[in-house]
Amino acid sequence: MTQPEQFLPVIENETATSRIILVCEHASNLIPPAYNDLGLTLAQRQAHIAWDPGALALSRRLAQRLDATLIHAPVSRLVYDCNRAPDMPGAMPARSEVYDIPGNATISASERLARTEAVYLPWAAGLHALIAKRIALGRHPVLITIHSFTPIFHGKPRHLEFGVIHDADPHLAVAILDAAHKLTRLHADLNAPYSAADNVTHTLRLQATPYGLPNAMLEIRNDLIAAPASVNAMADQLAPVLNMGLVEIQRQAKAS
Repeated sequence: MTQPEQFLPVIENETATSRIILVCEHASNLIPPAYNDLGLTLAQRQAHIAWDPGALALSRRLAQRLDATLIHAPVSRLVYDCNRAPDMPGAMPARSEVYDIPGNATISASERLARTEAVYLPWAAGLHALIAKRIALGRHPVLITIHSFTPIFHGKPRHLEFGVIHDADPHLAVAILDAAHKLTRLHADLNAPYSAADNVTHTLRLQATPYGLPNAMLEIRNDLIAAPASVNAMADQLAPVLNMGLVEIQRQAKAS
């Protein structure tokens, strides 16, 4: 297969005043023509296996309310999952949830390299550049990744509505969760529906931890952000939550 062009990350509101950088790794379900739909049906390409429905719309609303910068990936996570390292099986999965991914079943080492060069390396470099530039300006950023999850997983309903996940540093995640309990009625929990043990915190580990940046991963149940009105309502709830969480970790830093 001919190697496609590089797929650059999309950056919005780059001159924002907030310390927060919002990251949406699973923003798009686009599978470029060179990949022949990965052998999937239209319904499968629109399902959660290909992206996080509602995550980009919510990220954009939060970026507006918080005056935050947003960076999001331009292609489906089935082509390359930007929240996975190149050696992780989930970077180009042969199976996702209950679905086989025919176009990923027998990819060669050279094809894995081609996808890594086309999608992952531009993504990682673009996000790192955002972070490094702000550090150079003395504006140490806060990294928050935005994801959505399905109401039913392997046949079991999920009652959780809002999950906050951390990697090595729990401080911001705990502060956000405490704020969610104080300001909303969302069924919220820490390290749910996934945790770092599920290999979902690659972006945080690679981009935030080495610089000691506050960071957290947010998971919102996707039926709660399925329509524009519900996206707006969720953004109205979560923007004050994120602000309160940021204020709390700033308070902790001054007190230490």
